[in-house]
Amino acid sequence: MSYPDSPGFKAAGPSSEAAQEMTQRATTVRERVLQFLRSQHPASFTPDQIADRLEISFLSVRPRVSELHLQGEVEPDGTRCKNTSGMSAQCWRAAKISAGGPR
Repeated sequence: MSYPDSPGFKAAGPSSEAAQEMTQRATTVRERVLQFLRSQHPASFTPDQIADRLEISFLSVRPRVSELHLQGEVEPDGTRCKNTSGMSAQCWRAAKISAGGPR
């Protein structure tokens, strides 16, 4: 698998080894984030807000939201809220959900 289906890395060596070790955990976090956003649709949240609600580190959630965005599973809703550091962050929601279920 390659990014965004698994954690990315910039260079072979320690970075790629760390990404490989993180693959299973990243898959689990990605699934939890997507399930949460789908259950809350059409509401949107910053990655830090998602992390808070799922009781996991925002450092694990932020890259998973980026991966889900590249996979077309989540989309920005055009609003921004403050994140953990007090900076403005994009709010995300599950991609449009049709009457037949998630796309």
